[in-house]
Order: sequence, then structure tokens, then C-alpha cells
Amino acid sequence: MSGKQGDALCLFINGKRVTEDHADPETMLLPFLRDKLRLTGTKSGCGGGGCGACTVMVSRYQPASKTIAHYSANACLLPLCQLHGAAITTVEGIGSSKTRLHPVQERIAKAHGSQCGFCTPGMVMSMYALLRNKPQPTMEDITQALAGNLCRCTGYRPIVDGCRTFCQEANCCQANGAANCCLNGDEDTNESGHENPRLFDQEKFLPLDPTQELIFPPELILMAEASNPQTLTFHGERMTWVSPTSLEELVQLKTKHPKAPLVMGNTNIGPDIKFKGVLHPLIISPIRVKELFEVSQGPDGVWVGAGCSLSELHSLLEKMVPQHPEEKTELLRALIQQLGYLGSQQIRNVASLGGNIASAYPNSDLNPVLAAGNCRVRVVSGGGRREVPLNQEFFVGFGKTILRPDDVVVSVFIPFSTKGEFVRALRQAPRKEVSFATVTAGMRVRFSEGSRTVQEVSLYFGGMGPTTVSAAKTCQAVTGRPWNEETLNQAYDVLLGELALPLSAPGGKVQFRRSLTLSLLFKFYLDVLQKLRETNVIKDELPEKLQPLPREIQPSLQEFQHVPKDQDDQDPVGRPMMHRSAVSQATGEAVYCDDLPQTDGELFMVLVTSSQAHAKITGLDVSEALRLPGVVDVITANDIPGKRTRAMFGYEQELFAEDEVVCVGQTVCAVLADTKAHAKRGAYAVKITYEDLPDPIFTIEDAIEKSSYFEPRRVVAKGDVTEAFKSVDRVYEGQIRMGGQEHFYMETQSMLVVPVGEETEFKVYVSTQWPTLAQEAVAETLDIQSNRVTCHVKRLGGAFGGKVIMTSVLASITAVAAWKTNRAVRCVLERGEDMLITGGRHPVLGKYKVGFMNDGRIVAVDYHYFANGGCFVDESVLISEKILLHLDNAYNIPNLRGHSAACRTNLPSNTAFRGFGVPQSLLVVENMVNDVAMALGRPADQVREINMYKGPSVTHYKFEFSPENLRRCWEQCKLKSDYDARRKAVAQFNQQSRWKKRGVAIIPIKYGIAFAESFLNQAGALVHIYKDGSVLVAHGGTEMGQGIHTKMQQVASRELHIPTSKVFISETSTSSVPNTCPSAASFGTDANGMAVKEACEILYSRLEPIRRKDPGGSWETWVREAHLQKISLSATGFFRGKDLYYDWDKMEGQPYAYFTFGACCSEVELDCLTGDYRTLRTDIVVDIGRSINPSVDIGQIEGAFTQGLGLYTLEELNYSPTGVLYSRGPSQYKIPAVCDVPLSFNVYLLPDSHNPHAIYSSKGIGEPTLFLGSSVFFAIKDAVAAARSDSGLSGPFTLDSPATPERACLACASPFVKKVPASTPGSSKPWALNI
Repeated sequence: MSGKQGDALCLFINGKRVTEDHADPETMLLPFLRDKLRLTGTKSGCGGGGCGACTVMVSRYQPASKTIAHYSANACLLPLCQLHGAAITTVEGIGSSKTRLHPVQERIAKAHGSQCGFCTPGMVMSMYALLRNKPQPTMEDITQALAGNLCRCTGYRPIVDGCRTFCQEANCCQANGAANCCLNGDEDTNESGHENPRLFDQEKFLPLDPTQELIFPPELILMAEASNPQTLTFHGERMTWVSPTSLEELVQLKTKHPKAPLVMGNTNIGPDIKFKGVLHPLIISPIRVKELFEVSQGPDGVWVGAGCSLSELHSLLEKMVPQHPEEKTELLRALIQQLGYLGSQQIRNVASLGGNIASAYPNSDLNPVLAAGNCRVRVVSGGGRREVPLNQEFFVGFGKTILRPDDVVVSVFIPFSTKGEFVRALRQAPRKEVSFATVTAGMRVRFSEGSRTVQEVSLYFGGMGPTTVSAAKTCQAVTGRPWNEETLNQAYDVLLGELALPLSAPGGKVQFRRSLTLSLLFKFYLDVLQKLRETNVIKDELPEKLQPLPREIQPSLQEFQHVPKDQDDQDPVGRPMMHRSAVSQATGEAVYCDDLPQTDGELFMVLVTSSQAHAKITGLDVSEALRLPGVVDVITANDIPGKRTRAMFGYEQELFAEDEVVCVGQTVCAVLADTKAHAKRGAYAVKITYEDLPDPIFTIEDAIEKSSYFEPRRVVAKGDVTEAFKSVDRVYEGQIRMGGQEHFYMETQSMLVVPVGEETEFKVYVSTQWPTLAQEAVAETLDIQSNRVTCHVKRLGGAFGGKVIMTSVLASITAVAAWKTNRAVRCVLERGEDMLITGGRHPVLGKYKVGFMNDGRIVAVDYHYFANGGCFVDESVLISEKILLHLDNAYNIPNLRGHSAACRTNLPSNTAFRGFGVPQSLLVVENMVNDVAMALGRPADQVREINMYKGPSVTHYKFEFSPENLRRCWEQCKLKSDYDARRKAVAQFNQQSRWKKRGVAIIPIKYGIAFAESFLNQAGALVHIYKDGSVLVAHGGTEMGQGIHTKMQQVASRELHIPTSKVFISETSTSSVPNTCPSAASFGTDANGMAVKEACEILYSRLEPIRRKDPGGSWETWVREAHLQKISLSATGFFRGKDLYYDWDKMEGQPYAYFTFGACCSEVELDCLTGDYRTLRTDIVVDIGRSINPSVDIGQIEGAFTQGLGLYTLEELNYSPTGVLYSRGPSQYKIPAVCDVPLSFNVYLLPDSHNPHAIYSSKGIGEPTLFLGSSVFFAIKDAVAAARSDSGLSGPFTLDSPATPERACLACASPFVKKVPASTPGSSKPWALNI
């Protein structure tokens, strides 16, 4: 701490007063809550305000209006120093399992809205803050409030359903006579005459009682009303924070320190400091300067204080619109629309209007609208006051305006519009909500009274250069001319010339962005034409009216079977039971790895990674790092006592790069320090020098050209493909590329290694799917025996395949640090590091040659698959094998051949990801079937049906199975989704609509369950019964949100005939169940369930003689008696799975135990001008045998589908031409949010299905439905095909995955896309590689 004495900071947290004498300006609220106050319910998900996991509620007293404002905010961006005089409420403050649950906590838990639970506290707090302001919200309020909260597990539907119960509209369904349609009853009761079972019972929920909330501390009201507020100063280690109280003082400070930034919401400066390492010695916080918050209305418009938050601006404008005639509020309404999309609720609650203008982001959503609307700003500096217009001169460069360094923006003038004036805000963004825009525009036009002649026009664009740009020449070309097609057609050519972008423009998507400027102008043209018609200025026949895409979320259906009539009431199997720790997760009590309290002397470790993709390391200088305060040591490869590499499938992976780096993000060394902040600064100070090696390989094409592969490459074949091609009617060759996918588990890689202090024993707390692998890795690295290393896993905040191989490597490095220093060492990756280092799903290039008959029968296919494996082998070879084993999907094609290769490139190593190659394999297969249908001009579902397996069948690897349930799923899906009628309706819609198209697709899946590597199909369990009758179960599976502990609890409850409340599962530990297998391959419940079942059966049979003797006794008396009779009350269970195998030379075997079948129908509506789409409806039918827990299984189905929807339509990883990952956080990488959920989302579990190969006749469900997300991809492709036919194009076309708005829009080939000249290759380096 610096020697200077600063002021004391006073705030209230959960109703308790907290005083901080040494508040550091660099400290955000999140670490303060978690580390200082041990309030670990608030989670850290991204550190940049993009995921909502750290949402808290801030309450402040406003002396001017004598009201208390409550708003949600991201704790990761809230500077502690900003919170003097505020009251903070965290998830712990609203309810707990000890006192009472808050209704929000209860409903999210009981509606099954919490799976891994890491996002739940943030969801709870967003909803809580909404209810504090609006106890009876609308559905729109709820989706807005949750828009900034990401969840990777659930698919959002259960979260929305839980929150919907607070809605006043929740009674809508009863009005239609369907008693429970929101919550699952169907209108028609099923055959047996009783209503369908429901996932949860709304009637039993606690009512919301606003009088029970914490009161606002009276002390803070007195403090806020004090007549002479004092300037506050806080001194940190490297920064000083000053909070002045008057405008005069603010101006003096700014004159004296022109370089010091003004911080209001910290949504701009904050991320710069955090992610770019920017250091500001002084920060000025004008949050207490009243003049910045004043609002005054005049006859011409309104002056809004520059300090007003965007939320305050939004509600101000909404209040003003009804008070004025419509013609005066054009600009206000355009701003309201734009504010609805700008950031999340949490960001808008703190980000200020002035900050938005002054930060001058190139793709700012507000600036183009403000500029087009002729707004101006009032500025004060030492030289006095002046007004500056917001026009093209105002924005001078990236993040730079015409304002001088000592200027302070005080207020912004928003003028009223006049008669004959129209203002519109238009934007296109990678995701519909909470996403920076790709291109955004503000457009204004004014006509002479009663005519269509343009008097004045103003067009401003964001995202078309380093600043907000004005299309002045285009405006000139339109002014004075009639508003008609001819004028516009000339304007397009001028606009194209005026807003040119080089191929290397930051952000890429150059052709798309240029075409958007035209199509947004066209939208404006149509909209204004419509208005002129409405006001009788013109009488023309109009082109279609452009309606926005639908966005109302409809009630959804989840259908599953009743348990048998004769099932015991106490037996929980087959009933929808809440996730066993859902309540702890909703109250923030659930403990994740990084929530474990710090031990004395604990160190934090930060990795230092390579900045070059392929280079020799010529020097590593750590001297400067070691001189920094707090830094204790730097760990390099020379510190490793045991093995320096991890052996994998015949290849070695180094823990630390020693002589050469093979990708950007490879670990070179690690810095240890007393705090995370010090360790980060230390890592920043390590100097590594490189000597570049020639020709790094990044793309699959590079790898093929240089024959860079991981061996073995695999081939499968069936029939005689070459001969078959000679006898077919037609042959078609095609290909499809598929991008990778980041796991984006909400909890980043986290671990804590604690040396016990004697006999080289270590305790490893780690977020991993495979504790045994972490144990082995640590033991090998430290050269000790495995019995000295105990791995503990309480729960994971999501994993999806990404916490297996890389986690064991990171755990080994952390263990080396703990071994060397003999202190506990914690390593928790930040989101950006995690995305950079850990790799994800393999990008794949699939090529095919298909021979088919004119009736749609596919006779022969030859496939070539290439997967981008990255720099280490990891599990790439296994994935390339699984790709080939699923080549048939649901189709019986007589002649098949498949080649598969894992390419070795200089990108971070890709790894397992839910589906393990199958989502890539099947996309290529289904795209091939689609191409055949398009080549024949037949509906795709007919071609699918003709080729589907029928009757007793054999796969291409000679495994016999019955496809009956596959056909049943397909038929049920067509029936439940009303497919044929909707297909016709879609065709009719497309005929009547030129710029919006609908598409519908239905996709089947056949997914093999279990590990093809036979030894992994085993599991162990340990069950103890204690003397009081309580039962402790331990098994080898890890809980990562998939509900395995809940299901094991159900198994033990059924086998021991006791209620689930008596069964407890504490953690997964290598000391209680040894040599476990990974929780993966959708096999966790199958394997561990059988092991738990066996252990319980053994125990139950031991109690048999006692039960016979005392049949009327209770469970507790039997157990006590057994103890007195010296009967062992502890047993292990073991499951030895099937001997699965596959012989690659003979090309036959049984690699899977059984198949999970499903089918999914999705319908989308696509805006052909921007590529935006909405999924209108999705119906999924899945055969999962007899579900052990329908609520958990339906949650898995919806969650996997949503992840697939992200994979195929939204999530895009961008790498620079030198192999650096650009997309390193939620602001650049978009996973599905609430706005991406299908508006009507129905799941049906196939009734009357049985599976003799798994526990209680159930089936594995974690992975199969991920591929069904591709139904949205093919629906988009269907809509694009309709748009293409309007442009005179037919037949197969290429649409790569993900089908982002950019790809969909360009594929539509609209006249606007065709106007944009394609960039000539080689003219300049593109911004990003096509991986």
C-alpha cells in the first residue's frame, strides 16, 4: 500500500455495514466479495461483464427525488471505490437454506433451471433485481432481465419457466381451457384418461412477498442527504481514485490531470485495464457531481445529463414519448429501440450516455443515431462552456473525438423531430441481443410539407471504419430528389464507393458489412415509403412491409411417461426429481473449486504462454518478474522432478515448452505470487525471445498440402463403392466446412494443490471429469506413487469434454509449484486464458462423392474427413475414428467408404467436446442427403425416409440392431410437429414474402453409447450405512450438471427401499473409489448406476435375516441391530461393462453397447437482408428407454440441443493470420443466450421403450441430441434456398457451418449482395484465417 492515507470507504453488503480503510482503486467488487468477505456465491465467469455470473443488486438513495433505486450490475466491473454510500445485495443476502429461501431461488431450483449451477446465482440476482422494481413483471421484462446472463447447461427453457411463474400473464393458458399448458398438461388428456405428469408443481411455490425484503440502511440515507459532501480520495498500490462533489472541482481536476480518465460505469475503462494491461495513475469518478445527472426539457428537445445511465435514459425517453405528438418523437423512439439492444441490462444500468459518446467506439450503437438526429453536447473546461454538434467532424479516429483532453461532457441535447421528418435506427449483430453490432446505422430524412421530395437526409454508420462515419456523398445524391426506387438505386452505387473497406479491415466480414450498408438503407427506404403512404403523401402500390422477426416466447411442452401404477410411492426412479444440489446452487452455498477458502501461505499461479505459433525459444528472462512485489518464484521445465511430458497415443505432450513452441498459448513457464493481481503482473514481466521457424501450418488445406497428420489415419468400407458408381443414375460431388467450438463451461479451469507436509502427500482439489487421470498425471510428474495423491471433485461448473486431458496437464504444473515451494498453490484460469490455451471442438472439412437414383435412393457414397487436431494429438485420433463409426447415421446405404485424418497444425490442441466427432460426422452426412434432395428437386424428408434403416438391420461395421424405435421417433416427430401442414404453410409464406423467408427441416439421429475403448466401460462404488440409518454413497462419476449424483441417489433409494433424504453423496474422490473412468461418452449413469446398484443389493441382502426376524421394524432398527450383530454395513460395487471392440483391419466389431435414437423438427424465419433469423419452433422426440429422472433427462436434451444450435448457427472462433485466437471472451464469442431459444420448444420422450442393455432400462442421453441442433442449420439452409430461387438460382449450394447471419445473408444472393464487388484474392491479407 502507498504511504498516503486515503479516505475510509463505507458501504453496506447484505444489510451489514462494511468499512474499508485502504480501498484500492484497482479492486473490483467481485474479488472484494469473494476474497475479503468470503461471500463466494457471486461467481466469476468472464471478468468482462459478458456472462452475468457475477450479477449483484446495487441500491442507492437519490436525494433529489427522495427515492431508492435498485439495479442489477456486474460485480466484475464495479470498482469498489465507486460504491461509497451504496447498499449491495448478493445471492447470500436474499435467502439461504438455513433461514428461508427467496421465491426466486426456490422457483429456479424447483423448475429444474439449475444444472451445473455456476450461472444460477447470477440468474437469481438478475431476476431478484427485476422483482424489486416490478413485482409483477411481463414476459418481455423477464427476457430483458435475463438477456445478459449466459448458461451453458440448460437451454434456458426451465429458467424462463421458473421465472414465468411471477408473471401476471401466467394465467393466459387457463383462459384457453388448458389447465396447465404452461407447465405441461396437454389440452387432450392421454388415453388412460388422466392428465400428463408435470415437471414441477406451481401450486406449491412460496408466494412473492415484497414486504419481506431487506430494508435500505437508514444510515446511508442520512449520509446521502448530508449538506456538505466531502471529496473522496482512495490511494492504491499503483493508482489513485478521486471522487469530486461539484462540477467546478471536476473541471479543476481535469485541467490539472488531462490524461486522467473519467469513470462512471467502468464498462469501457474497466475491460481496458483488465484485458489490455492499461495503467492509469489517476482516475476521476464524477458519480457525485449532480450537474451530470440533470434533465431539462425545452420546446425543441431535451438536455440529458451525460452521467445518466443508459437505463435511466431509456426510461426517461419512454416516459416522454406518450407526452408528445408522434411526429415530435421520431428520434426518441429510434433511440429507445437502439437502447433495447445495447449491451445487457446489467451494462445499461451502469454505462453512461456521456461515456458512450466520448469513448467513440467504431461500432457504437448510439452515436450514429445521435449524429443523424442532429444532437449536440455541452462541454465544460477551464476555458468555459461551449456546445459541440455531434456530426462527422466530431469523431476523428478510433476512440478519438474532437474534444480536448481537459473537456468534460456535461449534457447531451436530443432534439424533437418535426413534421415530415423520419428517424430510424438499424443494426445487425452476430447475436440478436447483448452483442456488439457488425454494422449499425442512424438514418434521418426530412421531406417538404406534403411531398415526397427530400429536403434533407442524414446517414451515419457504425462498424464501417475506425469511427462512426457519415455517408455525406450519398446524402447529397438523394437531397432534392423524389423518394423512389430510381433515386435509391443511384444512392446505392454512391454509398458503395463512399464506404469501402479493405480486406484486412479489423473484424473481417468485409463483403457482408458492405452489403449491409445497402440493405439497411433499403430497409429505411421501405419504412419511410410506408409512412408516406400512411400520411397520404403518396398513393403508390407498395412493396411488402418489413415486420421485425417474432420474439414472443411461447409456453412449451415436455411429455414423458407416468411411472407404472404398481410402483411404490417411495421409489423415486422414473419421477421428475429436482437436482440434488439445486437449492444450494440457487442460494450460492454450493462450493466449487475456487470457492474453497484460502489456506495460510497459499500462492496463486499464472501461466506464461507463447506469443508465437511456431518458433525456437532463444531466451527466457524472469529476472524482472522476480523483482516485482509479491512474486515468489517462477516455475519452468527444469523444476519438474519427474516426467516432463505426458504420453498420449504414441505421442508426447510437453508440460512446459523447452526449446520450441508449436502454438500461440503453449505454456512456457508459470509465475507464483501471493495474490492473483501480483502473479498477473509477474507473468506480464517475463521476457521470452523467439526465432521464428518457417511455414507454420494453420488450416486443414495447409496440413493436407504438407501431409501433416497424426497417425493412424483410418478407413472404413462396406460394399463396392467404385463398381456402384458405374450403375447409378446421377453422381454429385460436394463438401462442407465446419468451424470449431469453444466449450465455454461457465467455471473456467480451476485447481488447488495442497501439500500435506509429510511423506510427499498431496491433496488435489480440481474441476475435472476424470479424477484418476489427474491423480496419475500429478504422481508421474512429481515422481511419486499414486497412493500419495488424492484427487477431490465436489462438482464442476460445466465441462462438456473440456476438463479431461488439459486439466490433468494444468494440475501437473500446479503440483510442481506446490512441490517446489511446499505451499498450497491455486490456479484458476481467466476466461481469455482458458479460451486461448485449452482448445475446443475440432473444425472439420468433409468432402463427398455420392451416387444416387432418380427416385432418391442413395446407392454409394465416398467420404473424406479432415479434422484440425492442433499441435498435440490429445484425443484427435479417437475422434477421427468415431467420425467413421457414425458414417451411416440413420441410413442404410449399400456401398460406403470413409477416410478420416486428424491434421497436425500450429493451433492450440483440440480435444473432446460433447458428441466427440459425431456432430461433425453427421453434419457432412446430412448435408450430402440434402444435396441429393436439391439435385433431384425433391423434399429432403422424403429422401431421408427412402434411405432410412428398416426392419432388422446391420451397420457398416456389421453390428446388428433394430431400427424400430428410430422409425417411431421419426414418425412421432412428424406427427407432433404437424410437419406436413407446416411444410405447406412455409411454402405459402415464402411465396408472399420477398425479403423474409421461412425454412423447416427434420433430422434423425442414431447415436452409439459407451466407449469404443473397452477398458473404459467399468465403474466402482462404495456405499456405507451409518448406525443412524443414513447412507453415504461414493462412486467414480463426477457431477458437472448432468445430474449423476441425483440419479445415483435415486438408485440407492430404490435398492435399499429408503427415502432419498437418507442418501448423501459428498464428492468424487480417488481415495474412496480408485481407478475410475472419465464421466464422458454419455455413459456415466450406465456404468456408475450399475456399480451403486450392486453395492446396495449386497447391503440389502446382508440385512435380509434381520428383516425376516423383525418384519414390522423400521430401517433404523434393522441397521442398529445389524451393527450389534457385527454385520458389515459397508460394501463396494463394481460394474464390468460389455467387451466392446472394433477391428480396423477387418472393419468390423461391436464398438457400442446400444443406440439412442431421436428426431427433431425445427422451423426458422430468416431476414434475407441481414441474415438474422429466429427459431420459431422446435419439436424433439427422443428414445431414451425408460427415463430414470425425466426432469434431468429433458434438461440434458434441451441443453445439448442448444449447444448444437450454437455450434451450427452462432459460435465462431476467429484466428489471426499468425495463429492468435481473436475470440477470447463472451464479447467476441457468442454462445446462445435467452434470445436464441426456439420460441416454442417441445420435448417428447418416446413412450413404451425399453433398453435391456442399461440400468433400469434407461439410455445414455448426454451427447446424442447435440447434433439435433443442426435441424436449425438445415432449416436456415431451406429458407436460404427459397430466397435463392427468387434470385433465379436453384440446385445444391454451399453453406458452411456455423450458418452465421453473414453466411446466410451472402448465400441468399440478394441484389444487394450481388452489388458488392468480391475482394480480389491476394490484394491484402484477410483479417482472419478460414479455419
